[in-house]
Amino acid sequence: MSLEKFISKARTSWMCSDGPDSEIVLTSRIRLARNIEGVKFPLLFSKEEAENVIQQVEGAIINESNQPFGQLELLSMNNLNTLEKRVLVEKHLISPQLAEQSPNGAVILSEDEEVSIMINEEDHIRIQCIKPGLQIEEAIKEANIIDDLLEKKVNYAYHVEMGYLTSCPTNIGTGLRASVMMHLPGMVLTQQMNRIIPAIQQLGLVVRGIYGEGSEALGNIFQISNQITLGRSEKDIIEELKSVVTQLIEQEKEARNALAQTSNIQLEDRVFRSYGILCNSRIMETKEAAKCLSDVRLGIDMGYIKNISKSILNELMILTQPGFLQLYAGEEMNPNERDIRRAVLIRERLKLETE
Repeated sequence: MSLEKFISKARTSWMCSDGPDSEIVLTSRIRLARNIEGVKFPLLFSKEEAENVIQQVEGAIINESNQPFGQLELLSMNNLNTLEKRVLVEKHLISPQLAEQSPNGAVILSEDEEVSIMINEEDHIRIQCIKPGLQIEEAIKEANIIDDLLEKKVNYAYHVEMGYLTSCPTNIGTGLRASVMMHLPGMVLTQQMNRIIPAIQQLGLVVRGIYGEGSEALGNIFQISNQITLGRSEKDIIEELKSVVTQLIEQEKEARNALAQTSNIQLEDRVFRSYGILCNSRIMETKEAAKCLSDVRLGIDMGYIKNISKSILNELMILTQPGFLQLYAGEEMNPNERDIRRAVLIRERLKLETE
C-alpha cells in the first residue's frame, strides 16, 4: 500500500479537520459511563452476561433507524489481533484497558470515527464523541443523542441521589468525563507549565499526557479533563472546563508572542533544525519525533514554515506510534526496526507535502 493510500485509510476526521482554536486545541472529547440495571459490573460478570450486554447495546443503537451517525460497525475484541487493538488505542477509539484486559469487550464505531461506544470495559457502556478543535458543547450534544437512543431500550443503573452508578466511584453522578487535547509548546518553552498544572488541579481538573492517565505529555500535548462527576451537573462541568481551556489558549498565545519578540531568531532556528531532522533522519525514536513534530507545528502556526498542512502534527503523532508503524510495514518489528521505519514514514510524509 502506498503511503498516500495508507494515510487516507488511517485518518480519522479529527486528524485532518480544523475546528475552533485548532492552532492550540487539537480535539474535544466527551465520554459518558453507563451500566445496565441488574447486571454485574464487567469485573465480576460471566462471559454469557458479557455477550448479553453486547447484544443489548448492539440492538439498541446499530439497528436504530433514527440514529443520525451514519453506518455503525461493531468490532469484538475477540476477533481482533493484538496489533489491530493497539492501533485502535493509538487512534483514541478504545482505551488500553479494553484492548488489554477485556476479552469479552467490543466497540461500536461510526464511519467517521467521531463516535465510539466501548462495551464491557470498566463499565458496560462508555459513549465517546471526539470533535476537532474546541467543540465541547457539540461533542456532548452528540453523546447525549446516543445516550437517549440507548436509554429507550436499555435500563440504566441509576440512583435518585447518587446519579448513574459506575464501577469506579469517581465516575458516579453524571458519569461524564470531558477532556480537551491541547498543544502548548509556548508555555513549555517559557517554563510556565510546572506552575500552571498545580493551579489547574486545584480547580478540580486534571492534566494528563496524550494517552490519558499515566501517559507522558509527548510533543507538548496535554489533556485537560474534569475529575469530579458526583454533585455536579453536566453544564457546570462543561462550563468550568471550557473556562480553564479558554484561559490556557490566551496564555499560550501570549507565550508565543513573547517568544517571537524576545527570542525570535532562536525560535526560528529551533523550528528549522527540527524540520531538518524530520526530513533527513534515518533513525527516529518516539520522543525525538514528538519533540520535532511539536516544533514544526509551532513553526507552521507562527508562519515560519509555509506550504505544509497544520494537520501534520495530528497525523504523524498517531501514524508514528508502534501499532501504526507495524501495520504500515505489514509485519511485527522490534524497537530498533520501528525507529528506522518511523524515520522513513516521516520523510515520505513530508515529501508528499512538497510534491
